[in-house]
Amino acid sequence: MSEAELGAALEAANRIVVFSGAGISTESGIPDFRSPGGIWSKYQPIDFRDFVASEEARRESWRRKFATEETFAKAEPNRGHRAVAALVERGQATSVVTQNVDGLHQRSGVPEAKVIELHGNATYASCLECHSRYDLDPIRTAFLADETLPTCASCGGTIKTATISFGQSMPEEAMRRAELETLACDLFLVIGSSLVVYPAAGFPALAKRNGATLIILNREATPHDNIADLVLASEIGDTLGPAVGVD
Repeated sequence: MSEAELGAALEAANRIVVFSGAGISTESGIPDFRSPGGIWSKYQPIDFRDFVASEEARRESWRRKFATEETFAKAEPNRGHRAVAALVERGQATSVVTQNVDGLHQRSGVPEAKVIELHGNATYASCLECHSRYDLDPIRTAFLADETLPTCASCGGTIKTATISFGQSMPEEAMRRAELETLACDLFLVIGSSLVVYPAAGFPALAKRNGATLIILNREATPHDNIADLVLASEIGDTLGPAVGVD
């Protein structure tokens, strides 16, 4: 399958949904959580129920957050992100459904309203009770001083990074929007996802069953390769960039 075929398919499509996973962000220097050397090979994930029930689990969660955030802070959108942003800007892509929590799609120029975050966002925090949004800077300052746990100024609830943890329910509104976009698209473009984490990994098959063209661009094989119309096992930026005309 060639880059030319990818470019032709993108050009022919009227309504593209981009579905992105960790692979696009590894090209910006953010390690895949699940890969060797990734965060989960160093830390056992903290279950959401433990986070809620235990002060020590909450402290450990914030310790890990601030110990690893330098990697996220240094990361910049890459050619793959810019190519996705170009598809959105041109009106070819109606949405970007992402499993990533790094906010790089927004920083590349994709309007926030067009990004559907299935696993939340690590660049800010929110109250688990009233959902008030919080900037991380004051939380970091207080926590690094004496490990003060943040509480909501509005309702006194527990504050957590705005990511979806193990054991935590998937965001209903994001899942609903992703399903509607998937059913409305004529091309579903998977980039950098291993397609093994459900329920998110069910969207490519849903698009295909609904008559959309399915294209998978991922360095490793996925369980959905056998139903895809195009499979490209290559670097995202170096493949999608030329197909879209982005340097």
